[in-house]
Amino acid sequence: MALAKELVQSCSNLFTLPEIYLRVRDVVDDSESEMSDLADVLKFDPAISARLLKIVNSPLYGFPKQIDKISRAVSLLGMQSVSDLVASTTIGQTFTGMTVDLMDLQAFWRKSVRCALLAGKIAKAGGIEESERFFIEGLLRDIGHLVLYQTIPQRAQSALVEAGYLGTGLAEVEQANIGCDFTEVGAELIRVWGMPSQIEQAIRHQLSPSHAGEFTLHASIVHLAGALADHAEIESTQASQPPACDPFALSCTRFNVEEYPMLLKEAQEQLQNTLSCVYPLAMAA
Repeated sequence: MALAKELVQSCSNLFTLPEIYLRVRDVVDDSESEMSDLADVLKFDPAISARLLKIVNSPLYGFPKQIDKISRAVSLLGMQSVSDLVASTTIGQTFTGMTVDLMDLQAFWRKSVRCALLAGKIAKAGGIEESERFFIEGLLRDIGHLVLYQTIPQRAQSALVEAGYLGTGLAEVEQANIGCDFTEVGAELIRVWGMPSQIEQAIRHQLSPSHAGEFTLHASIVHLAGALADHAEIESTQASQPPACDPFALSCTRFNVEEYPMLLKEAQEQLQNTLSCVYPLAMAA
């Protein structure tokens, strides 16, 4: 825990959320704020407003009619959901200035968006209300690796190579070689950002969702989305093996793994449009 804090603190100036998200969060955290206050803040950033409307009108939400006003989007989704969406569409900007030689940022964000889409679909398949709220948690599932590759890139890369060679879980190798893993670092970054507790705990306990206390559902969905996203990228010779899903997570979410191919197909169909809102630079990949 202490090392994860040190790593995040060492680059806290680099990983600063955009001003628009901080202003939105201030409105959401103010108990006296109204929907119109949030809409007014968003109107000051036309680019973010346009990206928000693009996502709201995507299959992620599936509204029957086109939504062309931010005030209407806020009214339909609620303040916290809009705050989550603003975070989703601005977090990618936070890391555009990274100088990383050993990490493919375009591939990272493509996988993160795929994981985000799968998280929402897993929640929806399990009959969970406001399933789109899990998008942001899936998106941040692997965020700790951005900190690791910025602060200790050689050690992070070595852990990845060793885990692949030994066939061992990456977090286990990171704990042994670094002293903390990507889940701890990611959760610490989210805590420093002041994001909701369920997001922090979902990221922290994604590998052991039964330990997440009142947030076991959130951790379970992030775990499953991560497992499916990882499985989608393995070599075809290994793809015959089912995704490595924690039995507790499956029970908690009531997710049927046999639905995976269909959900992955849907996520792939939505990937490009969603990616253009989260990390446009990856569109060239």
